[in-house]
Amino acid sequence: MKIAAAVARILLGLIFVVFGSNHLIAWMPSPPPPPPTSAAGQFFAATMSSHFMFIVGVCEVLPGLLLLVNRYVPLALTVLGAVIVNILLISMLMAPMGLPAGIVVAVLWFVVFLRVRGAFAGIFQAKADA
Repeated sequence: MKIAAAVARILLGLIFVVFGSNHLIAWMPSPPPPPPTSAAGQFFAATMSSHFMFIVGVCEVLPGLLLLVNRYVPLALTVLGAVIVNILLISMLMAPMGLPAGIVVAVLWFVVFLRVRGAFAGIFQAKADA
């Protein structure tokens, strides 16, 4: 399990550094945008015109780098968890062609999470110790 978690951590870090950096500096060719009349097209137009994707890129690259250097892994997983939930929701609700990639990163995230789950023990308590 230790080796599987290390491989998953490195793969997850690489995926988010490579594809997240494309949100910061467009260096990979983009697929054609969805039709502007569709919900996905309207969402895409809004995120591009508001520069929201730049923030998403930062929220992908920084945690990806943390995973690659194996520092602050629980923090990186927390930030990437929100990104992965959004990837899955957008894929399920608007653009199903991204669902396989979303499932892959979710599985990788879960494998790494299992390795460091002790760091998250406090947030899974039913009652606060007050």
